[in-house]
Amino acid sequence: MSTPGSAVRSAVLRRLAGAVRSLTTPLLPDDYLALFDPLLCGLEVRGRIQAIHPETADAMTLVIRPGRGWVRHRPGQWIRVGVDIAGVRHWRTFSVSCPPGRPDGCITITVKAVPDGLVSRYLVRQAAPGVIVHLAGPDGEFVLPEPPPPRLLFLTAGSGITPVRAMLHSLLSGAAAEDAAEHAVPVSRRSECRGLPDVVLMHSAPTPADVIFGAELRALAARFANLRLYERHTRTGGRLRPADLPDLCPDWAERTAWVCGPAEMLQEAEEHWAGSPDRLHVERFRPAALTAEGEGGRIRFTKSDRQTDADGGTPLLIAGEQAGVLMPSGCRMGICHSCVGRLASGRVRDLRTGQIHGEAGDLVQTCVSAAAGPVEIEL
Repeated sequence: MSTPGSAVRSAVLRRLAGAVRSLTTPLLPDDYLALFDPLLCGLEVRGRIQAIHPETADAMTLVIRPGRGWVRHRPGQWIRVGVDIAGVRHWRTFSVSCPPGRPDGCITITVKAVPDGLVSRYLVRQAAPGVIVHLAGPDGEFVLPEPPPPRLLFLTAGSGITPVRAMLHSLLSGAAAEDAAEHAVPVSRRSECRGLPDVVLMHSAPTPADVIFGAELRALAARFANLRLYERHTRTGGRLRPADLPDLCPDWAERTAWVCGPAEMLQEAEEHWAGSPDRLHVERFRPAALTAEGEGGRIRFTKSDRQTDADGGTPLLIAGEQAGVLMPSGCRMGICHSCVGRLASGRVRDLRTGQIHGEAGDLVQTCVSAAAGPVEIEL
């Protein structure tokens, strides 16, 4: 219950804050704080790149110190990262590759540069310590329950290892604490980590040098008997598939699985676990396989007064960017609902399902929608 004295203090503080705002108008106090330290700005969460560590020839781990307002993530979740390139802010989605609660207060994302990836190439090839990025999140349901199941299966490929790495380190840190509390014996001296569930990790990458966190994963598997690593190199042996499970992991059906990698692998996993979908968790970095193209059409962006012709397989987002329209975007895969625009006329095709829908006034996700005939959109 508040006291008369606390009520008076609150009123005084409110008047003082109002006076400060009036003196700094049209800027806000947060704007001035941002001049001294961008991480202090309370209007949006920002982060500063503290360090960049190479993982492979085309993948880097970025250590980021989040600013005020950051919310602690759960292992396996993703965040949205915004970077300014040539005066335009671009948002992309990346999994957090570290467990929560790092002693330095930082988080990490591990980014693999892809040939057509504007943001990934910038972060891997050009970004440097000191660069300020914009942050949103965390989000996502690709997480372990509490407590975790006694037997786990991770099936990953390429950069799909990034959320699983955060899960593994979270499990290992909890196991180390349990061992230390029960036995007062350093985990490094034990062949089996008692608090760690029975974990099988199956990972695919083109070559040994292309395995993100490769040396770390191999060292962990050599250290802990209850962590088994099956590593396959696709250039010589092809990708590990769910069909390989009976031979490599005979009890796969009794394990709960987390699968992350290319869309083809996720589809194979969903077919393989069709009889027990409750034991399968998947994480997609890109939209599910697109359906057959429709008719397409002319797209007119009413606010920008630009128009372009696009086929039925080109997302409105890509068509707009190619036409020079400043398109709002986020994850670009239909998850975050940031890539949206309002239909003025026409209908669109959902590239994930093939469904044609839309009426004037509807908000549509431009990253997963294509023109189904002539379209006008308020962007």
